[in-house]
Amino acid sequence: MARVLIVGAGLTGGLVAALLRRALPRRPLQIVVWDKARGAGGRMSTSRSNHDPKCTADLGAQYITQEPEYAKKHQSFYEELLSHGVLKPVTAIIEGMAVKEGVKNFVTPQGISSIVKHYLNNSGAEIFFEHRVTEICLKDGKWEVCNSTGLLDQFDIVILTVPVPQILQLQGDIANIINRSQRQQLESVNYSSRYALGLFYEAGTQIDVPWAAQYISSNPCIRFISIDNKKRNIESSDIGPSVVVHTSVSFGIEHLEWDIEKVQQLILKHLRDIISVVPEPASIKCQRWRYSQVTKAFLGCPGQITLHTKPFLLCGGDGFIHSNFDGCIESALSIVEALKSSL
Repeated sequence: MARVLIVGAGLTGGLVAALLRRALPRRPLQIVVWDKARGAGGRMSTSRSNHDPKCTADLGAQYITQEPEYAKKHQSFYEELLSHGVLKPVTAIIEGMAVKEGVKNFVTPQGISSIVKHYLNNSGAEIFFEHRVTEICLKDGKWEVCNSTGLLDQFDIVILTVPVPQILQLQGDIANIINRSQRQQLESVNYSSRYALGLFYEAGTQIDVPWAAQYISSNPCIRFISIDNKKRNIESSDIGPSVVVHTSVSFGIEHLEWDIEKVQQLILKHLRDIISVVPEPASIKCQRWRYSQVTKAFLGCPGQITLHTKPFLLCGGDGFIHSNFDGCIESALSIVEALKSSL
C-alpha cells in the first residue's frame, strides 16, 4: 500500500486528499495529513468562541468568489458544495463590494473551514493536527519525515501545500534537492500580511449596523468588517453574534512583529472610530496572517512543481497559481495529474 503524506490541512491539501481518493478508488492508498494548527482550514479558518463553541467567526477567507472563466470548468465542484449545503449564495448586504458582471459570491453557513472539512471527510485520510513538519530526508527509497512532536515516519510520496516560505525553511535532504533555479523562483513568491480580529458575543447582544459586512477605504488600519453570523445568514436567538475585522496590508506589514496584544488594542481603537458603540465582547481572538494572499506567484503559475520523482516530492497551493478557491482547485488537479501515472 502506497503511503502519501500531505503537509497542510488547508484548501489545497483537502482537495488533493479527496481528489486522489476519487481518482484511484481501487488503488490501496493510505493518505495521511499533517498540519501544524489545531484544526483544519489553513487560511480558510473558522474560529470558535472560548465562551460558546456555537459562536464562530471566519478569521481567514470571508466568502467564495466564482469568476466567469472558471464557472464551467469547475462547475462540478460548486454543484457538489451547493448540493451538500456547504455553500449558499450571498444574500446579505455587503457595502463597498465591487460587483463584476458574471461573478457569483457564496458564503458558508457552517463557516469557511467547512469547505476544507468536506473534502477531508470525503478523502478517508488520517489527519493529525499540531504536527509541524521540520525535516524531510531520503532513506531507503522513501521519504523520512520528522515533525515538531519528534515523530519520524516514512512515506512513498510527500505533497507540500503550505506557504512557500515554510517550504524553504524545511531541513534535511530537501534543502539540497531544491536546485538553484527552483530556489530562486520559490524565493520570488510573495505574500501580503494582515491581521484579523474576531469579537465573540453572548446570545442576545445587538450589533446595531444596517449591513452584514462593509469594505472600508477611509481608515488607516481597517479594510473590512463583517457581522459574521449576518454575513452567513445564520442569525439565531440562541447563538451570540460575532464580528470580524480585517486590517489593511500596509497595517499588517508595519505591525507584523508587534506584540499581538498591542495590535489587538490598536485595531479595537480604530474599530470604535468606525462603529461608535462596540459592545464589550465575551471573548476576543487576534490572528496574525503572516502569509495572507499571494501577491506574486511562482513563475508561470504551473499549479505545482515536482522537486523529486523517485520517490515523489511535490509542492502545490496558491503560491503556485493564485489565491482563491479556483486557484486551489487548479493546483490540486495538477498535483493529482502528476501523480496518477506513478500510482
